[in-house]
Amino acid sequence: MNLELFIARKIYFKGDNKNKASSPAIKIAVAGIALGLATMILAVCIVVGFKQEIRDKVVGFSSHIQISNFENNNSYETYPVCVDDSLLNFLKSKPEVKHVEVFSTKPGIIKTDNDFQGIVLKGVTSDYDWSFFKRNLVEGSVLNVSDTISAYEAIISEYIANKLSLKLGDSFFCYFIQDPPKVRKFTITGIYNTNFEDYDKIFVITNINIISKLNSWESDQFGGIELIVNDFDRLQEIRNDLFIDMAATHDRLGNTFFTVSVIDQNPMIFNWLNLLDMNVWVILILMLAVSGFTMISGLLILILERTNMIGILKALGAKNFSIRKTFLYVSSFLILKGMLWGNVIALTICLVQKYFGILKLDASVYYVSQVPIELNIIYIVLINIGTLLVSLMMMIGPSYLIARILPAKSIKFE
Repeated sequence: MNLELFIARKIYFKGDNKNKASSPAIKIAVAGIALGLATMILAVCIVVGFKQEIRDKVVGFSSHIQISNFENNNSYETYPVCVDDSLLNFLKSKPEVKHVEVFSTKPGIIKTDNDFQGIVLKGVTSDYDWSFFKRNLVEGSVLNVSDTISAYEAIISEYIANKLSLKLGDSFFCYFIQDPPKVRKFTITGIYNTNFEDYDKIFVITNINIISKLNSWESDQFGGIELIVNDFDRLQEIRNDLFIDMAATHDRLGNTFFTVSVIDQNPMIFNWLNLLDMNVWVILILMLAVSGFTMISGLLILILERTNMIGILKALGAKNFSIRKTFLYVSSFLILKGMLWGNVIALTICLVQKYFGILKLDASVYYVSQVPIELNIIYIVLINIGTLLVSLMMMIGPSYLIARILPAKSIKFE
């Protein structure tokens, strides 16, 4: 039988209301643990959700990895590469690659009677993964891309539609600066809004064959290849492996392939997202410190309330270590109670926000219209374990006060 645990249970569960966890200081300590843990869980869920939302928006426009002509610069007017079935099958055969598709881009200018807007026409094939645009579609539908140019159809953003006073079903003229200049008329079949203005204001999605015809490319020439990987955390590692493989590969015209990841293309965005991790660590450290110190004060008061009992236990032969262990058990009960309420508070807020979106944000500033939530069970479990361990470790120091209590004085202590 564990004597210390038995006494601790009697103190916590069987004691009178005055000496149990009902004093204001003890309640404040439990509340401190609950609010501290709730804050930590909310901070992690919000930051992880925000990073996931922004990352998905950037990836939705440019995929995880792009393979293009080595001669290309940062312009959207690209040199083509020849892509055959053997190359596509080679990329699809890699276990870390989830999806492979070809694409082309071409800059242009949309001109209406009253305004104009510079855009980037992105051409896609029937293999294109439309999941991102389906999630962000405001009205209309995605393109039904065929192998031939059946219609000059396009999906534009709500930003472009509002600026140029266009709506679903309208037509617009797009001008392409080349020799000789060309103009094409497109019909709007869908309008999307990702709240990521940097991309919303330029990207127009259409059939890849339209761009091939504008550039007078052959049937196997494209702007490049886009890849979606299974594990984003290994993105740079996968990119490095593919870079080596593709650098040694040439197309039928002798062009060299260049491999780049979405992180390489958007370093400022991903560096900014990485800085958010520092904010989370600051919050975690501060909340652990606040929770720990409130719990220390609660333990000290609990020891003082039980001074008479400590003296009796010492008179009966109990060792300091045994009595300290008893009060550490009591502390663990209080910490677990606070953690239980902290989890209930945090998870309730997270679930309400995730499914009802009560807390709104300015999309022009934060790129999302509501506070994003990502419920990661692993992170939540680690936060709970870390909180419990750190809180118990902080209790060890104050428990040494028991060694200074003398039986002769404490038994008659009132």
